[in-house]
Parts: sequence; structure tokens; C-alpha cells
Amino acid sequence: AIIHQGRVNHGCLQVGKSVTGAVDKSRRAEIVLNHSATHLLHSALQKILGEHVVQKGSLVAADRLRFDFSHQKPVTGEEIELIEQMVNKQIRENHPVETKLMSQDEASAAGAMALFGEKYDDEVRVLRMGDHSMELCGGTHAKATGDIGLFKIMSETGIASGVRRIEAVTGAAAIALIQQTQRVLSSAAEQLKAKPETVPEKIANMQIQQAQLRKQLEQLQQQAAQGQFDEIAKGAEAIGDTTLLVAELTGVDAKSLRLGVESLVAKLDNAAVILAAVNDGKVSLVAGVAKSLSKTIKAGELVSFVAEQVGGRGGGKPELAQAGGTQPENLKAALSSVKAWIEAKN
Repeated sequence: AIIHQGRVNHGCLQVGKSVTGAVDKSRRAEIVLNHSATHLLHSALQKILGEHVVQKGSLVAADRLRFDFSHQKPVTGEEIELIEQMVNKQIRENHPVETKLMSQDEASAAGAMALFGEKYDDEVRVLRMGDHSMELCGGTHAKATGDIGLFKIMSETGIASGVRRIEAVTGAAAIALIQQTQRVLSSAAEQLKAKPETVPEKIANMQIQQAQLRKQLEQLQQQAAQGQFDEIAKGAEAIGDTTLLVAELTGVDAKSLRLGVESLVAKLDNAAVILAAVNDGKVSLVAGVAKSLSKTIKAGELVSFVAEQVGGRGGGKPELAQAGGTQPENLKAALSSVKAWIEAKN
């Protein structure tokens, strides 16, 4: 069955009427280039990645081509470059695209590639592009490989176990892609005040500087937090044999809270400490208990008691535990309830 899909430009369709059909020449020309490039790509994949490469699916559209193939690992950047170089070499050599009708046996003897699972008639159409590619194909193609102009891979991804996908463009679309990439690179170079070829080096240096600044910031935050820890230590109170310290800090992250709890537990006698901080609307909680108290007062139970009141949960070891919450508006009341909880444990 031959099916035509089109658009009615004039008049209307009615049973029994005759119609005049015309191919969209510009769209067909783009499809032709992408189809011929798909054959060149298939052959290049086998030559560079290995004979195990088998077509698993394809799409030939006006704006791009897509080719799925068997391969057990991602295609490396170096392999991508080699594939592009091989395909573009065949394009520059401008091989004629030749078609011949022959029997399946003759095609097989000539070395023509057939797609596994496809059904062919007794007589098949063999498409040849120089000595690079020879496949069975009934589709529309360029007259010569040079018509393709340029081939550029856009992406390479995995779509299933042992199946990879390459998407690429040809002709004017390939040129447009390269120009767009060049514009992005030039813009990045301008913002970095660097030459385009030094952009990677410039970014690497900035990443090193950023890591150094982040480390310095953490050190400053820890120093600032330590000042708060020293101040809040004065607010510790004795409840039976337990020295309880409950406090909310500002501008302190979870890591600094943990360090502060460990420092305060070591500094205070028989200490039970719980510290809290709110960052970006979320509550961070860390509780610490001296080893001498951990049989009766467990850090995990203490932090869970508070976390449940601020819309969170958490836990940890008997001597150190942490939690989070999403209801900072309930934090003050939750911290105020700790004293009664500790009194009940004594």
C-alpha cells in the first residue's frame, strides 16, 4: 500500500475528484541529505566502534537525523570526533550515490548490508556510496555525497540497555548549529575577558578560586558560629544531674551546628545540648548528649521529640543525632518544651 500525506492548498477533497499533488521540494531536499548521511554514519560507526554495531532504529526528518544502534558503552568524545571526520571525509570526496536492482543473493555476495528483521522482496535495491557504504534501501537519496555539505553530531545518549542514540544535522542546519555554538563561545569569552581558545582554562581557574573562597567562607562561618557557641554556653542550666543547653542560632548551617554541639558537649559537664537554626525556610536540628547520660537521655530521641513538632523527623546515635523540619514557625515552642522532656527523664 502506498499512502500519501499532504496538505490541501486549494479547493476541498471529495470522493471521485481528481487532485494534483506536488512534493515540498525544500523539505524533501533536507530529508534527502539526512537520509544519505544516515548511511554514511552507519558505516562509520561500524568502522570505528566495531562490527557489532547494528541499526536498532532511525528517524530521518527535515531538521535532523536520529540513529539508534547496538553498543554497550557511551561513545567517547574522541570517537565522536573520529566519526564526524570519517563522514565528512566521504562528503568532501563527493562519491556518486549509485543504486542497482539485484537479487538478494547477488546483493549479499556483493557485501551489501541488510537490516536484521526487515523483509525484502526477491529483487532488492542496493545503494552504494563509493567504497564506504553499501546497503539495501528503497528510500530517496542525494545524487552525490557532496550534496550533504556538512555533517555534525548534536548528541549521543543511551536509550536502553546496550542501545545508544546519535542525533545529528546536515547541510544548512549543521552550519547553523556551528554558528550558534560559536556565538555562545564568543559570548562566554567576552564575559570572561578571554580569548575563545582559553575559555576552558579560564573556567578551570575560576572553579579553583571558587573552591578556595568557599573554604574561606566556611572557615569564617565556623569562627562566627564559635563566637555564638561561646556566648550561648552561658545560658546552660542544671536540671538534676544534667546540664541542659537549648538554643536557636542565626546564620549557621547544619555542619556548623554539629561542630558546635560536639564542642559544647565536651565543654559542659553531663551535658544535653540541642541547637537549631533556620535557613531558607527549613529547620536544622542537632542534639548531643554526654556519654555519661546516654543510657537515660538519648540524642536520637531528643532530636526526634523536637523535630516532630516542626514538621520533620530525624535520628542518630545515642550521643549525637540530627534532624530537619519544614515548620520554622513552631520552632520556639518546640525548643521551650525540651526542659520538661529532660525533667521527665531525670
